[in-house]
This record gives sequence, C-alpha cells and structure tokens, in this order.
Amino acid sequence: MSLSQTATLSEAEALSADLARLKAGERLQLLHERYGKRLIASTSFGLQAAVMLDLISRYAPEIPVVWIDTGFNFPETYRYAEDLANRFGTDLRVYQPTHSAARMEALWGKLWEQGLEGLTKYAMLTKIEPMDRALRETGGDVWISGLRRSQSSSRVERPYAEQQKKTLKVYPILDWADAQVSVYMHDRGLPQHPLAAEGYVTMGDWHSTKPAVDGLDAEATRFNGEKYECGLHLDSGNTDFQI
Repeated sequence: MSLSQTATLSEAEALSADLARLKAGERLQLLHERYGKRLIASTSFGLQAAVMLDLISRYAPEIPVVWIDTGFNFPETYRYAEDLANRFGTDLRVYQPTHSAARMEALWGKLWEQGLEGLTKYAMLTKIEPMDRALRETGGDVWISGLRRSQSSSRVERPYAEQQKKTLKVYPILDWADAQVSVYMHDRGLPQHPLAAEGYVTMGDWHSTKPAVDGLDAEATRFNGEKYECGLHLDSGNTDFQI
C-alpha cells in the first residue's frame, strides 16, 4: 500500500489492511512494535482461550491480559484460568464487577432470567463496566481480542481492526476457522477447557451457558438463544457506565 493510499484511510482501515497480509504471530509482533504500552489484550478463559494466550506468550509476552471475572464462572473455568496463567506466565490483570454476585442478586434478582432488559443490565454490571475500568486504569487504548468470524453470525463482517469510540479493537485470529484452532491446540499441546468434554461448544457464565445437545448450534447455547454477544464485542464499550 502506498503512502498516498494509506493517508486516505482511517487508522483502523489501514491497520486492517496491514494485518490481513500477515499470519497471527506476525500480527501480534506488528501490533507490539507499532503500539507498545498502548496495547492490552483480553481473555475469557473460554474453550479456546489457550490459543491467544499461547500466541501472546510467544510473540509479544509484554502485553498485559485482562480477565473480566463476572463472579458467575463455572468452577472449572476458575481452575482452567489458574492453569493457563501459570503455564504461560501471563501478565494477568483481573477485574471484577463493583457488586458481588450475592449483592447483585439481592438488589436486582436473577437478571439473566429477566429477558433482554435484564440481560443488558447484567452485561453492563458484569462485563462492560469492569472492562471500561480496566481500559482506563491500564491506559490501554488498543485492545486485542481473540474473537473469530466463525464463532457467530454477528461477526462475519468484522474487519481485523475497528474503532469503537476511544478504543481501537484488533482481532489477530479473526480469520481462523474452528479446524485451524483445533490443529493449533493439538500441535502446541494446549489443554482444552474441561467442559469441552461435556459437550460445551462455547463458554460463559454457569447460569447462561449450556451444552450443545439435541442439535443446538453455538449461538443457541448462550442466554437461551436470546442473545450471543455479552456486550463486550458490540460497539457499546467505553460507556462511562455508572450504577
């Protein structure tokens, strides 16, 4: 791409074009060289979280990784998180909601059972506000996520980089198919999330995630099929949310 072409593009569009030509490890190296301490990554310690954590440890281990611990994770997720963080020596920054799980339920009930309005409030309390806080406190404004197009119909048009308000979001393995993830995990000897063996094809909180039984697709296994995205990967971040 020529300088004149680059000048006509937004930063996100130019970065997307640069990343599209590279492999995942090279993408992380480019991001680290270009943005340095502005970078922050996130993980959910979900079914395939080991892939991004392994790539970061190999190609840009200086990047801090934020985990938003909702307080409603499966016990297996907490143990898996401990295992992976120790395995990779991850610079892990754990952020939690301002309200404990018990306090949240006492004040507002089981929000995950209150339709889309309840789910939206739940996402704000447990995911979006803690992530906004993490971005502010770390000073990160370039956010790396392991989101992939093949995970959801809402992600198929995602570019490798996009501007979401004050944050530049980047997806180094956006183009990876499920088979590529499986091959990488096998070749690198990476452990699967323990619940993968029980039929879970995606991972979230214990009350809103179920195995893919009776032909359910991945999107139907979250929030009773009412929604798939928790809110972090929609254009709703940096909300200055207050309770």
